[in-house]
Amino acid sequence: MDPLQTYDAVVVGGGPAGATAAADLARLGRSVLLLDRAGRIKPCGGAIPPRLIRDFGIPDELLVAHATSARMVSPSDVKVDIPIENGFVGLVDREVFDEWLRTRAANCGAERRTGTFERLARDDDGTAIVHFIGREKGQRGEGRPMALRARAVIGADGARSEVGRQAIPGAKDTDYVFAYHEILRAPQQPGPDYDGSRCDVYYRGTLSPDFYGWVFPHGGTLSVGTGSADKGFSLRSATAELRKAAGLEGCEVVRREGAPLPMKPLPRWDNGRDVVLAGDAAGVVAPASGEGIYYAMVGGRFAAEAVQELLKTGEAKSLSLARKRFMKEHGRVFWVLGIMQRFWYSSDRRRERFVSICKDKDVQTLTFESYMNKRLVRKKPMAHVRIFFKDVAHLLGLARV
Repeated sequence: MDPLQTYDAVVVGGGPAGATAAADLARLGRSVLLLDRAGRIKPCGGAIPPRLIRDFGIPDELLVAHATSARMVSPSDVKVDIPIENGFVGLVDREVFDEWLRTRAANCGAERRTGTFERLARDDDGTAIVHFIGREKGQRGEGRPMALRARAVIGADGARSEVGRQAIPGAKDTDYVFAYHEILRAPQQPGPDYDGSRCDVYYRGTLSPDFYGWVFPHGGTLSVGTGSADKGFSLRSATAELRKAAGLEGCEVVRREGAPLPMKPLPRWDNGRDVVLAGDAAGVVAPASGEGIYYAMVGGRFAAEAVQELLKTGEAKSLSLARKRFMKEHGRVFWVLGIMQRFWYSSDRRRERFVSICKDKDVQTLTFESYMNKRLVRKKPMAHVRIFFKDVAHLLGLARV
């Protein structure tokens, strides 16, 4: 490959955000290179809502499980089971799911390369040069320095994005939750309380002082993990405690993974010239829930649209459309979830009340309708009014837990 070959767009990172952006741009006839490092699997429960399946054409064979209910577990072990009415939540194995997305991008016309991004530079005419350590086909060993030119660069290289740190003002100043999970073999002889179609969420300070623990079914395996912004908190010990609480101590560990997750969208996603961020690199992991796959793919799509506009018009301001469109559609949800996490996850006393609120049918219905369709539900105003007064009662300690 000519080291100075020029592409319309180079996408750094082949997770859901990067693979989606690469596929969308390739479908538009743009020359796209998708650069992804080898062996990257993100710790993730793998839940995807119906809207993602619908909007991004995900085939049913990628769903390793269909969750039809959720269980909320309080610090005192009170369990609230919530049926997912009129639908299901899909569960995917990120190793398989992400590779399928990258393959789809290649089938759409994107060129795939395996390599590790190193730095951005500029050619004499100001065009971005992407430097990375990569391998030619058939090459063995550690790889060698390579470079190529790009009219636009999409940084979808995850939390602590190196593209963002080098190109986007303020990208270095981001807070993170650290997530850790273990993929376990599903129990051969499950206990009476085990349900392979249910997602369990544990709200307990010993499992996370500021987040939650989860047990999500993946068909023949399970994702069991937790997260916290407290760097001194032992996620491995907490996960071991969670396995014990869930009756999964004897299950075989298939693999262990950990990674940082951004806590809120970055204030800026582009450099005002030719670089734009997407996915975790842009900070689009939902507070309170930690959900990231849907928002990553939406962010990747918006980044592709912004790059397409830049390539068509030459107007650098087009890149700012990615963040503007995302925040217009999802900013309010992120704001609400952020407030919820800061308040309800701050102590076991409040976690106990939070799980108690989840017993309410109005809360269950509106929560899942919003989750499944990725919009705040406004069609039931009286339900919102009832929830408001119930929340006030809980906040004032007037409601029974």
